[in-house]
This record gives sequence, C-alpha cells and structure tokens, in this order.
Amino acid sequence: MKLAKLSLAAMVVAGLASSSFAADTLADAFKNGKVSGELRAWYFDREGSATAAENSASSTSVNADIFNVGVILGYVTDSFYGFKLGATVQSNYAPFADSDAKADFKGDEYGSGAVLSEAYIQYSIGNTTAKVGRQFISTPLVNGSGSRMIKQAFEGAVLLNTDLPQTTLAAGVVTKYQARTTNSLYSKYGVGSSTGGDVADFVNLETLADAYAYTLLAINKSIPGTTLTAQWAGLDNFADFYYLEAAYAGKAGEISYGLAANYELKSPDAGEDGKMYGAKVDLGYGDLKTYVAYTKITDDADVDGFDGGAGFGGGAQTAFAKAYSSKTGTYDKDSKAYSVDANYNFKAIGLLAGARYTGVKVDSSAVQDRGYTDVYMQYAFSGALKGFSTDVSYQDWSKDVDGHDFWFKANYKF
Repeated sequence: MKLAKLSLAAMVVAGLASSSFAADTLADAFKNGKVSGELRAWYFDREGSATAAENSASSTSVNADIFNVGVILGYVTDSFYGFKLGATVQSNYAPFADSDAKADFKGDEYGSGAVLSEAYIQYSIGNTTAKVGRQFISTPLVNGSGSRMIKQAFEGAVLLNTDLPQTTLAAGVVTKYQARTTNSLYSKYGVGSSTGGDVADFVNLETLADAYAYTLLAINKSIPGTTLTAQWAGLDNFADFYYLEAAYAGKAGEISYGLAANYELKSPDAGEDGKMYGAKVDLGYGDLKTYVAYTKITDDADVDGFDGGAGFGGGAQTAFAKAYSSKTGTYDKDSKAYSVDANYNFKAIGLLAGARYTGVKVDSSAVQDRGYTDVYMQYAFSGALKGFSTDVSYQDWSKDVDGHDFWFKANYKF
C-alpha cells in the first residue's frame, strides 16, 4: 500500500498547489514548469536451474548477466486555471548484451529504445483532481512495476476526490497498456515479438482482452492510526479483482509496531474464483525495523493478474509475504508463503541494510516449492553527490529451485 498512498497523496498535493500558486499566463505556466530526470546504470546477474521458473517444471536453465543504461526525463507545467500538462520519457539500452542475456532477459531487461510513458492533462478544482492520458498509476490492484529499467504505464483517466473527511475516493479507466519490452506480453497474449529486443509501446486493451479495464478505490483514515482500503478492478473477458486491507500502526517511545490483514478475491470470466488471505506484524525499535508476514491462496484457483502480480500490472503485489527483488509474491493456487525481514537504517551515513527470507510451499505437483534469501543495501550519497544512490541486492534460491539473482542499481536523480 505504500506506493498507492504516495501516488494518491501526490495528486492531492498537486491539486492544492494548483489553487494556491497558479501561473497568471499560459506562458508563465510553461516557463515555471518543473523538469526532473534520472540517469541509471544497472547490472543484473541471474543463474538458475531448470526448475527455477515459478510456473513451469519443464523450463530451461538460465545463466546470464546484463548491463543496462537509461535516462528518465519528465516535465510538468505550472498550474494555469487548475490545468497542468505533464510528460515523461523512459529509455533503456543494453549495449553489451550477448545471446544468453538477450534470451534470458528478453521479457524484462533486454529492450532498447525509448517510450513516451506519460503525456497527460490534469485538472484540479477544490478537492477533486482529474488526470487524462498516459500516466503511471500506483494503487493496490492497478500498479505499474518500476523494479526493471522500464516502468509499466497506462493510458486512460483517473478521478480523485478528498471531500469526505479522512477519506480518499478514486475511479479510473484504462484503455491502453505499456509493458517493459516487446516480449513481455508475447507468451500469454501473442502481442509483440518472440525475441523482444525493443522497449514496449502502448497496446490497446481491446487488442489484448477485447475490453477496457476499470477500477474504484476508497481509502479511509478516520480511526487514529488505522488505514482501511477497498478496491475493485475489472478487466472484461479476463477477471474482476476485489481487495480489502486493514492496517494499524502505532508508536510508544522508541518502539514502533503495526498489524495488518488483507483479503483478495479474483473472479475470472471462466473458471473458479481464487481467494487470498494475509497477515503482517511489524515491530521496530528506533532505526531497527522487523516484520513477519503470511499469505495463503486457497485451493480453488490462483489469483494471478494481468502481466504479473495479482491485479493489473506487475506492481500489483498485494501479497504480504514476498521476496525483496526478482521473485516477489506468490499467487499460485493452494499455496502458503511467509516472509521474515529485518533492516537497520544508518541515517547518519545514508545507509539502509537488511535481510529477508521468504518460504513458499505450493501443494501442487505442477509448481515448485521455493525459498528466497535476500540480502540488500541502499545507500544515498550526500554533499556534492546529493541525488546519487545505489541499491544492491543478492537473492539465493533454495528448496526445489536452485540459483541466484544479483542486482546492482546506480541512480542519479535531478
């Protein structure tokens, strides 16, 4: 839910700012606009046995590494009578990819080129904001993943309102979808290329599922320390998803604590309904944070979503129990998973370091049991290098799978 809260909060702030600091002329709106960007250099090394794929016991082994560079450039105008225009370009290049890298990373990291992921018009009046066009969306069930070089994006319209006390209401429709590479949607939907190699462009959902996607969302914080979330997302000819979450967070001196529970129902157009239950307990002392999470999928059916996750987009990772990097939540039917995480924030030097273990048991011979051990570190530079950061993680695969995933990400934001 963290991403969802940040995204919706950003839209609320934008709406308030538009009425308080609006440009007097159209020229001023463009002149006073904000430019932002990010330079990226990422290295991934992946090695795994033939059983490493989560949903295929007959998959081939993987053993490849890839180096990517990319640029993200965004621009948003100042508000002019409540209106704003925004655009974001993403790019990705893998100049040294060999044949193994092209084959093993064709669905996520091997895709060169650029795409206009955001091109929208936004209008705010009072406590209501509407955003129409290409955009990033971050809600529990509709969410583009930014874990790879190219973040998934959507084209459509989102309406947000905060008139009710301590309540955020949102509604949206998605007409087009942008995946990561031209291979990302090929195996399941036959769209794109079998070999990939290029950054994905937007694809009309009527081409993929012969329908548009719709969503309704409500977030309420009326009870002190408690956040209640409810969302529905429906893609005709695919499935309806229903998500509920209740989360409580508190603090007593240096001790922080939290308790959360969630539930998700997937009702496909054909087949049985799938259900997911989860619980999470957080406990911290000062800058030390820990949590234990559990997720269960019933034996009726899975809760797999569209292009990853348990909703629409690879960022719809609603499972509480999930690994840190490449192998996230499990959404297979008749499965149980748990995660244990501990991390420490060395704020004085800008370093966050932690470790996590995730165990996944699937009571089905078609899918392997998995264990994922993550060690991760995030470092943010200061002083003359402010804006530069690194994110390093190593993930070991165990139980019925064997392998590892190493990620090194260097980013400079401006």
